[in-house]
Amino acid sequence: MAVDEALLLSFDPSDSLPILRFYGWNPPALSLGRFQDAAAVLNLERCRAAALPLVRRISGGGVIYHGDELTYSIVCAPHHLPPSTSIKESFRILTGFLLIFYTKLGLDPSYAMDIGQGGGLGERTPFCFAGQESYDILIQGKKIGGNAQRRLKQVIFQHGSIPLVNRAEEGGTFMVETPVGIGEQTYSLAQAGIAGDVDVLNSLLAESFREGMGVELREEALSGEEEVRSAELRVKYQNDDWNLRGAS
Repeated sequence: MAVDEALLLSFDPSDSLPILRFYGWNPPALSLGRFQDAAAVLNLERCRAAALPLVRRISGGGVIYHGDELTYSIVCAPHHLPPSTSIKESFRILTGFLLIFYTKLGLDPSYAMDIGQGGGLGERTPFCFAGQESYDILIQGKKIGGNAQRRLKQVIFQHGSIPLVNRAEEGGTFMVETPVGIGEQTYSLAQAGIAGDVDVLNSLLAESFREGMGVELREEALSGEEEVRSAELRVKYQNDDWNLRGAS
């Protein structure tokens, strides 16, 4: 999370190239949305008893249980997207590579809004996987992963998850109110019979991004500025003032 924020804060919309990052979580952890009250939505005693790390994201939305998953983040400027792209439409553009990725795996993905999932779209829920937004991706009518944005002046940041194994039910047990039937409402690659190597899947993700966005990718390490900022921000992300209460 510190690296994600460092990439966002170090991005210069006038001359920085767009960034695509892949990462994962070990050990499993819970991430809170930027504006959530940890004590109101999580059973903190149960989290402590399980020694489950908690971290607060810079993006909004509900709690996410990060276990066996692929995670991505994107940083770009509005001018890197088609002209007059609305915030909502930017989700479609920046998640388009995920549709290509799932299709290459032999799956049939759709956006929630495109298959008429009813009147519940956009309903805010404390647990991310219990709700559906217009551009959430569904497979067999079930939500797979989640995506969220944060915007600064002339900079767009987006990150999201791709579950390798469905841990939604396990994650829901750490909520104050456990979502009913959450395991049946969500989906993972393992449920589709896909158990590929993480490096192979990330390569396919990169290929899908190149194809969908019409770009070339160049692998680079963090810049000096990004390294320094991420090191400084780690203090924040190891602090309960931020993770539990949202105070910088």
